[in-house]
Amino acid sequence: MKKFFALLTPLFVSGALYAQDVKENEKSMFETLTKIEKKTDKFNLLLNMHAGFDANFTDGSFDKGAFKFKQLRLEMKGNVNDWLSYRYRQRLNRGNNGSGMIDNLPTSIDIASVGFKLSPKFSIVGGKQCAAYGGFEFDLNPIEIYQYSDMIDYMDNFLTGVNFVMDFTPAQQLAFQVLDARNGSFKDTYGPLPSTIEDTKLPLVYTLNWNGSFADNMFQTRWSASVMQQAKDRNMYYFAFGQQLNIKRSSTYFDVMYARQQLDRKGIMTEIINKDLDGREGYRAMDASYLSLVLHSNYRVTDKWNIFAKGMYETQGLAKANTDRESGRYRTSIGYSAGVEFYPMNNSNLHFFLAYTGRAYSFAQRAKDLGWKNFNTSELSTGFIYQLPVF
Repeated sequence: MKKFFALLTPLFVSGALYAQDVKENEKSMFETLTKIEKKTDKFNLLLNMHAGFDANFTDGSFDKGAFKFKQLRLEMKGNVNDWLSYRYRQRLNRGNNGSGMIDNLPTSIDIASVGFKLSPKFSIVGGKQCAAYGGFEFDLNPIEIYQYSDMIDYMDNFLTGVNFVMDFTPAQQLAFQVLDARNGSFKDTYGPLPSTIEDTKLPLVYTLNWNGSFADNMFQTRWSASVMQQAKDRNMYYFAFGQQLNIKRSSTYFDVMYARQQLDRKGIMTEIINKDLDGREGYRAMDASYLSLVLHSNYRVTDKWNIFAKGMYETQGLAKANTDRESGRYRTSIGYSAGVEFYPMNNSNLHFFLAYTGRAYSFAQRAKDLGWKNFNTSELSTGFIYQLPVF
């Protein structure tokens, strides 16, 4: 019990220390320092932060506790005129080596794009951008996520290409996107493969995305279907169906995501079926199958206090038998999180949080025969989330 309270002390102190400097009626740092009101939307500079203290546990036993920045991203965006816009975002806590990348950009750069509004209803976005995979959790700012589902956590989200967007009405949008299928080389992405599998000449991903809104935004949709050319005659098929209900002070979204990967892109199934190799290098899994269900609900108790809860159900398996590995489900995971958020400033996204997240992993007998055992992980964390308007 003493150890538990010792862990909680830095959890609460970290939030209190940051709260001391909070001021009302937030302005950008530029306006605060110069006393000059910013009247242009051509340049906006933001610093996206998610930081705090995390206490981690495995099977109920304490592993470690540490202060850390989970997210630190610098963002610049603006509207040059009524038809030209731009956006740039880079992760400051990720490596910046761009050598060997297909698009000649380091993976630390999330977004480097330019938007062209050709008419009131049609626009084109070119450059590195977020894949339009659909689902509500996928569309959220990463700093707002306490724990992603495995489906999203192991996904390459930021790729280079072009997106064609048609706004049929203010509430109905259809987008068609063509992007590079990967950031790095074929070998770096998939590792060792049988000699019969060859790289494709067009490693691209095609996505059709529908964003809908009904009854004055009370019900919203984020649906998508994607096909990725992974290798010659081997594709990935991905479907995401997100729907959100907004009623008064509450909002709830439910995302359904399914991926069939003829070459295991995520690597989860590859790790599972190669468990018994004792350090020897195994081939990439073929025909991996992933299913993810995510339910998340927010309730704004007052203007300054928000509570949330989240549940996740995910499965991983093989849709077809691999060499010496039978088809079927290999792992099931149940994820859950809950917490409270405090917003001290009016008209600001700054908030302090206390959150608990956990996962329970259960392996089918076919996976246990390879040496896997059921286990669970959890994390108790506190800190702050802030998209700081620098300019």
